Amino acid sequence: MNIHFIAIGGSAMHALAIALHKKGFKVAGSDDAIFEPSKSALEKSGILPSNPGWFPEKITRDLDAVILGMHAKKDNPELLKAQELGIKIYSYPEFIFEQSKTKTRVVVGGSHGKTTITSMILHVMHYHDRQVDYMVGAQLEGLENTIQLNDDNDFIVIEGDEYLSSAIDLRPKFHLYEPNIALLSGIAWDHINVFPTYEDYIEQFRIFVSKIVNGGILVYNEEEPELKKMVENSTNPIRKHPYHTPEYYIEDGETILVTPEGDMPLEIFGKHNLSNLAGAKWVCQHMGIDEEDFYEAIASFKGASKRLQKIKESGDFIAFKDFAHSPSKVNASLKAVKEQFQGKKIIACLELHTFSSLNEDFITEYKNSLNAADEAIVFYSLEAVTHKNLKPISSAIITSAFGRDDLRIITETADLENYLKTSNFDNSILLFMSSGNYGGIDLEQLVTEL
Repeated sequence: MNIHFIAIGGSAMHALAIALHKKGFKVAGSDDAIFEPSKSALEKSGILPSNPGWFPEKITRDLDAVILGMHAKKDNPELLKAQELGIKIYSYPEFIFEQSKTKTRVVVGGSHGKTTITSMILHVMHYHDRQVDYMVGAQLEGLENTIQLNDDNDFIVIEGDEYLSSAIDLRPKFHLYEPNIALLSGIAWDHINVFPTYEDYIEQFRIFVSKIVNGGILVYNEEEPELKKMVENSTNPIRKHPYHTPEYYIEDGETILVTPEGDMPLEIFGKHNLSNLAGAKWVCQHMGIDEEDFYEAIASFKGASKRLQKIKESGDFIAFKDFAHSPSKVNASLKAVKEQFQGKKIIACLELHTFSSLNEDFITEYKNSLNAADEAIVFYSLEAVTHKNLKPISSAIITSAFGRDDLRIITETADLENYLKTSNFDNSILLFMSSGNYGGIDLEQLVTEL
């Protein structure tokens, strides 16, 4: 097929472009700006656009399809040209479904844990040399690209995001995949710019459950009351398999999982990750991996990129970076660190970066989420507030929202770096939590200096 990508530089879009190029498709694309690591990856594959910008002359009748990224707006000149010529236009989740119609589709959804659970499943499959197609939201050790499509594979494992598909397809991405096997890890309100009320958000998960194919399987976290109620009330003729956090304990700073084969040390830690592991085990069993083989493989799983990722350890100081940004993720990650490293001072540094986190109507959802930290810092960029067309949010509102009078609020990158460089990190854990980059800080370099 001859495919053109509009907004090829996106994290999922560039990975899909590379996967199709490897599959033998003729692939080209455009974007107004492409950043790392997308730029280098596209260049290595020989499909990096020669110039930034939009070029409607690239849209011709010899194209079989156009794939439209979320970054492109409705008035994008290439999109308008494709519509004028009547060329088939897909969002990337729509195209993933087209490529997987003949496969068993395994879709991992939920407000938190999606990337980690998907990565766990792929780690187990890779460990046992089971070839599957996949789409995952973070780089995983041993896998070259975050998307793989191969006509010979029977399964495809998809991380199912609830965010919108494209500017002209406002369906949540995970509504498009029609899973044979699905997993839901939990529901915690997010994306207030798209789902303005909690009920709006919940409804998307009800629709997802209804779209599991007849006779399919739903693995779900029974420790999440809202999710449990929803699944039990579903009339979709599917098999329902609940999971819960398995038994574990911590010894000398190491998490030990209790299994039928004996107690097993893990590379990962945190109650939320043990819950993720239980869900991944169920899915892997439905994919033909027995329990003993699952445990053998998962023992070496070190975590997905930016998910409680250790970036520095020196003496009694350890620094982690974590993708946690929504209230439930922040709470879970911080509690995991507190439980794992008892006796150490915990310093949490959270960046408010998303539309929801910088919204005065949503920020109260963070109430008590930083309470497990001995010291809590909230960083946000005034530029980011302006860029997202949000009204300025005061320090008093943030302090009140988090319910912590000693909260330190910083809005300048240089001020954050200076504050950390003058802090005492003896016997401490420093946890960075963000989906952004703190205004351009190189965290690895910074903690090396600390």
